[in-house]
Amino acid sequence: MSSGRLIEALWSGTPPQTASTALHVYVSKLRKHLSALDLDAAALITTQPPGYRLRLVGCDLDVYEFDRLLGAARECRQAGDREKASQTLDRAISLWRGQALEDLRGIPAFESLGRRLDERRSFAHEQRFELELELGNHKALVGEIYSLLDDRSTWENLYAYLMVALYRSGRTAEALATYSRVRRNLVEDHGIEPAPRLQRLQHAILTHAPALDDCGADQLVGVLAA
Repeated sequence: MSSGRLIEALWSGTPPQTASTALHVYVSKLRKHLSALDLDAAALITTQPPGYRLRLVGCDLDVYEFDRLLGAARECRQAGDREKASQTLDRAISLWRGQALEDLRGIPAFESLGRRLDERRSFAHEQRFELELELGNHKALVGEIYSLLDDRSTWENLYAYLMVALYRSGRTAEALATYSRVRRNLVEDHGIEPAPRLQRLQHAILTHAPALDDCGADQLVGVLAA
């Protein structure tokens, strides 16, 4: 990538007069960081006019490994091996350490990329929770899902999985309180009601719909789509 494009990405079109020097310093620091990880920094980042070339293959990037594991989990699920699919998703999620590109979120180009990567992690979480519910592991899920939700969270799919896990664990009152919590957050923070599927789930819990006791996903989908 040319130095000009890198400067544009780093300073969003308003670079300082010392941008070229600063870019050189940043690249030097990055090489030192890679060397500290016992990587061949000189081979990974080469100076190639009019800029720099980053040479990566296969699993040199954890995001490549993450995507590979997502694909492997999908294949396992399609083959009917839900337990292995869930375990593979767990391995993919374990690669994460906080937000993607957390130290670079102040740079617009990295902000949008970081958000896209975070969405892929959210997708992996949802797929795994769905599988764990299908496998009947609802009790083990409760604490795990709680750890991903803060007081003002509005992640409706996650609340849905939590409500089902609580209900199947014999904690109906907590399942209904969970719905009240996400509804309050949505109404107070955004002025909207929960999605229809979440409202249907609340109704199913109130009426003790038989499908909620089944570990299979098909019956649960039927309740939410009714």
